[in-house]
Amino acid sequence: MTVPEGSLGWLFDFGRWIARVPYAWQFRIRVHGRDRVPLNGGVVVVANHSSMADGPILFGVVPRRMTFLIKQEMFKGVVGYLLRKIGQIPVKRGEADRTALTSALSVLKAGGVVGIFPEGTRGEGDVASAQNGAAWLARVGGAVVLPVACRGTYQAKGWRPTVDVLIGEPFHLPEGKGKAALGVATEQVRDRLATLVAELDGLRVSEGRR
Repeated sequence: MTVPEGSLGWLFDFGRWIARVPYAWQFRIRVHGRDRVPLNGGVVVVANHSSMADGPILFGVVPRRMTFLIKQEMFKGVVGYLLRKIGQIPVKRGEADRTALTSALSVLKAGGVVGIFPEGTRGEGDVASAQNGAAWLARVGGAVVLPVACRGTYQAKGWRPTVDVLIGEPFHLPEGKGKAALGVATEQVRDRLATLVAELDGLRVSEGRR
């Protein structure tokens, strides 16, 4: 099963439609490199994070069902129920959440897509640091890593500000065991994503955007 157990396929797809269509009333969303998304097999999507809008936007524009690891605080009441039904996984921040990682790993091994913000929390979105979870999942799950940069959501102002999503080239992490090898893999994830964000920033600057 390429989505977590207990999720509803039709509701999952309806959630993606909401993120893709009505959300476009708030932002003018441009997607670059959509053809780079692998159409099958396990994929770990790593993205920068500067706004609450990043997750829903990526959930809608990536052309495959995607399971995000989302902070546990969001899983309360009706919102929490719906998040689970559309295949999202709660994760405890600041610790190695084995339950969340095991659920995400099962999605990857079934050929699904897992989305992670490796910075761990919202910030400026320049990927100055990264946590180990994304690299660990990709290596253990035998998945490729797909970097995705998103710009334009941070402190967005005005009527339908332009949001750009740039999808990079998928890549495999180097093999190796132990903490040192995981650290090398994590730095590669961080570097590839940071480089993609810088590329997108350059594109937006050349067009007179920030």
